[in-house]
Amino acid sequence: MNQEMAAKSALFRGIGEKELSVALNNLQVSEMQFKKDESIFRAGSKTDKLGLVTGGSVRIESNDVWGNRTILSHIGPGQFFAETYAILEKEPMLVDAIANENSTILFLHTENLKEPALRGEKWAVKILTNLLMITARKNLALSGRSFHTSPKTIRGKVLAYLNSVALKEGSRRFDIPFDRQQLADYLNVERSALSKELGKMKREGLILVNKNHFELQEETEIG
Repeated sequence: MNQEMAAKSALFRGIGEKELSVALNNLQVSEMQFKKDESIFRAGSKTDKLGLVTGGSVRIESNDVWGNRTILSHIGPGQFFAETYAILEKEPMLVDAIANENSTILFLHTENLKEPALRGEKWAVKILTNLLMITARKNLALSGRSFHTSPKTIRGKVLAYLNSVALKEGSRRFDIPFDRQQLADYLNVERSALSKELGKMKREGLILVNKNHFELQEETEIG
């Protein structure tokens, strides 16, 4: 088990080494490996555990009965997913969690955090506080996605997304976590139309792009 990764994660911020061992024991931590595109959680299922990515990455997506896919977020190493469903363990999941590449996941059961005997423990209070912060950041990220998909044109959507990544990275040069199809699914556009628009933007000197690496040129507004 990658205990070092867990110790550095946002969930255990402010928790000492001794408390960490107690916390991990009470959270019944287990580790599993998943192959690329393998399902971790499926929509409609219920869970009492959240996942911490210690290797690889996970994508959160919505798939409807007609086969349409919308990618909602990308979860990288050190980040969590399914924490809301783990706390509300009787609530069916509305999304799928899929291994974006060969990945290693630590699962932590949250049920014991609800036990009256543990609520007064300092480590439990810290974890619940950290969970609140993690959830707040997730909500912020999801609201950010609405800004990426709200423009009416494909170019508008692309620029809105690239703008936010550039601001977050503090650089006009960056890698995005999506391949071309995943980016299309994230922005809710057709892949062919997206590729065509990226080609136009490149020819017009707005961007440089090579696979998932982007460079915004001086003429490109980034806020």
